[in-house]
Amino acid sequence: MKFSRCAALVSSVLLAFSAFTADGVRFERLFGPEIPTGDYKHPASVTELANGDLFVVFFSGKGEYKDNSAAVFGSRLKAGGKRWSKPVKIASNPFYALGNAVPWQAPDGVVWLFYVTRYGEIWDSSRITAKISRDGARTWSEPFALTFEAGTMVRNRPIVLDDGDYLLPVYHEVGNDPEAVSQDCTSFFLRYHPATGQWTESNRVRSRLGNIQPAPAVIAGDHLVAFCRRGGNYDGQPDGWLVRTESRDGGKTWTEGTDSEFPNPNAAVDFLRLQSGHHLLVYNRSFSERTPLAVALSLDGAKTFPHRRDLVAEAKGDYGYPTAIQTRDGRIHIIYTSDERTVVRRAVFTEADLLGTK
Repeated sequence: MKFSRCAALVSSVLLAFSAFTADGVRFERLFGPEIPTGDYKHPASVTELANGDLFVVFFSGKGEYKDNSAAVFGSRLKAGGKRWSKPVKIASNPFYALGNAVPWQAPDGVVWLFYVTRYGEIWDSSRITAKISRDGARTWSEPFALTFEAGTMVRNRPIVLDDGDYLLPVYHEVGNDPEAVSQDCTSFFLRYHPATGQWTESNRVRSRLGNIQPAPAVIAGDHLVAFCRRGGNYDGQPDGWLVRTESRDGGKTWTEGTDSEFPNPNAAVDFLRLQSGHHLLVYNRSFSERTPLAVALSLDGAKTFPHRRDLVAEAKGDYGYPTAIQTRDGRIHIIYTSDERTVVRRAVFTEADLLGTK
């Protein structure tokens, strides 16, 4: 149900609705149709800033393909606070729609904002654009192009490698069917060298059905693992598995993508190394639907994932594009969208909650 204008004014303080489950997971509804950025609010992504603030971004407009003025909005939850700031426009283009925004604060304090600029009707015309902030995501540089190849896109945050370089997961989308991901779609990685300011590109990861939107994590040293969204259509297929790829040289080269043990309904996932050294995968446990939204925990370097649970599992739910971070206090935050991509939500818990050791 959409909120009235009166309700929108009342809710302008943006005090997140929250509820706890019996096992300690806290759920919050952050933004919905009452926030007048546009009905469409998807996908959302989050980072923790150096001062402990959380910063969430999403792109918003009339819809995924319906609004060439769609822009990127950002909102802040101050450390220790309960109210998210009113989302404000932080990236826009007077001629083209934007999408898939990713905020991330680098070790040197610079906050990066990566996003997609779509130059045509569908995503295969896109390039990756970026901005930076040197004052904690309060003001931003002018945008600059990160890629020039049509169909290059971003979805997940960078990770820091052992040698101090940054690794940005990206992908190349081809084909003109918005209801299918071509088997020729590939994932790859851009490596940033802070000392030189140069970007270098890895090889392309190919797989049986095609793959996009890689989510990488360091296993140990130069050994990395990434899980990728599978290609194909949205009808569901019994062999539609998440794609897994590995690197043994710090992300310079990657193996061919292989089927993992996790079903995937052609939907985004996230994967991260926790402070404990364990690894968390966030995914939709289905071959055909973006429900349930599930997590799986590995204690042995992503070899096995014995600890699994569904976070939200309504049969008619739609829980898309999860982004996961672990903040310095040890809490795990998962940001995702629901209600046909109109509502941004958050789940918060700890590793101990998943293990049942509290």
